Amino acid sequence: MSFVHETAVVDPGAHVGSETKIWHFTHVVTGAWIGKRGSIGQNCYIAKVRIGHGCRIQNNVSVYEGVTLEDDVFLGPSCVFSNVKHPRAHVARTDSFERTLVCRGVTIGANATIICGITIGEYALIGAGAVVTRDVPAFGLMIGTPARRVAWACRCGETLAQNLVCTSCGDVYIEDHGKLAVAIEGQESQLVTQRRD
Repeated sequence: MSFVHETAVVDPGAHVGSETKIWHFTHVVTGAWIGKRGSIGQNCYIAKVRIGHGCRIQNNVSVYEGVTLEDDVFLGPSCVFSNVKHPRAHVARTDSFERTLVCRGVTIGANATIICGITIGEYALIGAGAVVTRDVPAFGLMIGTPARRVAWACRCGETLAQNLVCTSCGDVYIEDHGKLAVAIEGQESQLVTQRRD
C-alpha cells in the first residue's frame, strides 16, 4: 500500500505503486505513473511522466513532461530538469517538449541542472551543481559547468580507480572505446541482486 501525506495532491488518473511514499505539499498530476517502493519528497511536482520502481526523489524537484526515469534513480534536492531548449513566456511550446531519459541506477546530485533532449546512461553519477548539456555514458562520473566526465562510477556509487576494480563491492569493469561495462560481478553485488530478486 502506498502512503500519501495529507498535504500532498494526487490527481485522479495518476498511478502510485505500492510501498511508495509521497510527502508534504507534492503534486502528482493526472497521467503520471510512479512505480513501487519509491519516495517523493516535500514540495515536488510530478507531471505526466513515467517514474520507475525504487526511485528516490528528494525535496524541491520538478519532473516535467518529457522526462522518463527508469528504475532505482536518485534525484538530489533541488535538481532541475528542463523540457524546452528555447523557452519564451509569450510562445507556446507544449508541442515541442524534448525527451530526456534517465536510465536505471543514475544518481543526480543536489542542484544539478539537466538540459532536455539527452540520455543519461545507466549508473552514471552527476555531481552536485553540475550542468549536463549532452548525453552521458553509462557509469560516467560527471562534474562541472558544463559537465564533463572526470572518472567512472561503480554501480554501488564508489569512484573507480584506474584499474577499474571497485574497492567497495568488488565489481570489475572493462573499458572499450570510451564505454564501460561490468566484466565480473563482485560478491557484494551478487548479494544485493539476490536480495532484490
